[in-house]
Amino acid sequence: MNPEVTDFIEALKEPWQGELSAQLRELVKQSIPDVSERMQYKKPHFMKNGKYAAVISTSKDAVSFTIFNTTGLELPEVMFEGPPERKTLKLRKGDAYNSTQLASWVNQASSSL
Repeated sequence: MNPEVTDFIEALKEPWQGELSAQLRELVKQSIPDVSERMQYKKPHFMKNGKYAAVISTSKDAVSFTIFNTTGLELPEVMFEGPPERKTLKLRKGDAYNSTQLASWVNQASSSL
């Protein structure tokens, strides 16, 4: 675990954003066994074999989770936005998501990296 990513998550002002970011970080670690993480552009980035796999970013009222290498995945358009090669899920306070399904998509997307 990269201490800069830990510091980023712990420094988030909204407790729910910190909790959600920590959950997403753990989801990535479980979905991509050999993942590495680094801070880039002031956001936690998750890499596999030197290629982007996922990124967490926060805004005033949301946590965004982007999955890279999504061309070919069947992702629900009502949940995700973005071009075919990367899709973003935007979560606001109280939003629910299926962590098992999200982990499966992360695993599938990163499998060819």
